[in-house]
Amino acid sequence: MSNPLRVDPTNEKLDLAISFNDIVRAHDRIAAHAHRTPVLTSATGDEFADATLFFKCENFQRTGAFKFRGACNAIAALTDDQRSRGVVAFSGGNHAQGIALSARVLSTTAIVVMPHDAPESKVYATRAYGGEVVLFNRHTEDREAIGRRLAEDRGLTLIPSYDHPDVMAGQGTAAKELFEHTGALDVLIVPLGGGGLLSGCAIAARAMSPACKVIGVEPVSGNDGQKSLRCGKIVRISLPNTIADGAQAQQLGRLTFRVIRHHVDDIVTVSDDDLVRAMAFFATRMKILVEPTGCLAAAAALGRHLDVKGKRVGVMVSGGNVDLQRISMLTRDKAV
Repeated sequence: MSNPLRVDPTNEKLDLAISFNDIVRAHDRIAAHAHRTPVLTSATGDEFADATLFFKCENFQRTGAFKFRGACNAIAALTDDQRSRGVVAFSGGNHAQGIALSARVLSTTAIVVMPHDAPESKVYATRAYGGEVVLFNRHTEDREAIGRRLAEDRGLTLIPSYDHPDVMAGQGTAAKELFEHTGALDVLIVPLGGGGLLSGCAIAARAMSPACKVIGVEPVSGNDGQKSLRCGKIVRISLPNTIADGAQAQQLGRLTFRVIRHHVDDIVTVSDDDLVRAMAFFATRMKILVEPTGCLAAAAALGRHLDVKGKRVGVMVSGGNVDLQRISMLTRDKAV
């Protein structure tokens, strides 16, 4: 299903939260701190997808996920006074780690509100990077309300995990690097949770490869983005039950949805079984560890949930923060 709202990205009346120039500035701002992650290929992956795949491996990014880009850009864009007082964020894991490390390298402090059932490795890493972790029950408490209260009580700057212009622009730098490496692509496939990565990548695609189709990928049980795109308004769902813990957002952000509505062609879904098979593919064929959420785009391509036959396809691999025990349990007997 194509998006009938695709418009010329030069139309100033769109009034979107970010432009490609914001992504360029973000790339310059974070260059001294963020890794330029590798773009890998796989003959086996190409055979499975019947296409030429280019995997942008953000599992090799600092903190193990693309989230470091947006967090670093958002903190770097603060005033000296704001940085002197510190920041607060809420996150299930990868934004938490990105905020904690970015705060450390940019000489400020960070408090991160995390769900009590977040992966233990992500909580441990957030603390190891220097973040102060405040745990909450995601079933009975509102993380945004907790974050706002901490910001007000302690004079901190709140940095949301996706619905923030500087975060969105920072995430878009991953696609900028991909297109600089590959040149024009036919399709760009991107994992979708709250929309920060997808919106940033869509803006980069429109500027650097205008004919490229941009596709978001969600878990089957977390298809709020798909519903929102097709309804033309933000749709909120109940907490998704999926192994893709980084894609358990219940709705898109106001800013991210506006970009997605105008610049994303379609959003598709994959099952948890698809994600497990993609994890096994990465581990056995490409020798890299990728978390379930990080496998969303690859699962769509490898499982042929999209018609990409004969095309040049960019695949965002968004993160690799997964417990060894968990990946072993999930992928047991799933060798590809």
